[in-house]
Amino acid sequence: MITDSQGLSYHQWFIEFDKMPNNLHKFASHIDTLLQQQNSYYADLLQGNILQTLRIVPLQKGAFQQYMKSIGKLGGQNKVPRLSNNRVIADSLLAYAIKK
Repeated sequence: MITDSQGLSYHQWFIEFDKMPNNLHKFASHIDTLLQQQNSYYADLLQGNILQTLRIVPLQKGAFQQYMKSIGKLGGQNKVPRLSNNRVIADSLLAYAIKK
């Protein structure tokens, strides 16, 4: 989770798409709605203005593989962690973001 200039936190998802959605904002909104349906606590945080809706960072094709190679962990049973309590991986993945 990161915090914006207004002091509200949000989840940031890094996604490598096979085919980019036509409307990334609509796609993110749909995922956010599904998350709220699955997790009422998340919905409460949004409704209480504790969190903002999630934000998606689209990545270039092969970004995760390139990242793992850059840290010497390509292949085998090495996997990119899905969650992290710090920004180390996220900040590295920003180098592979598709510029809007």
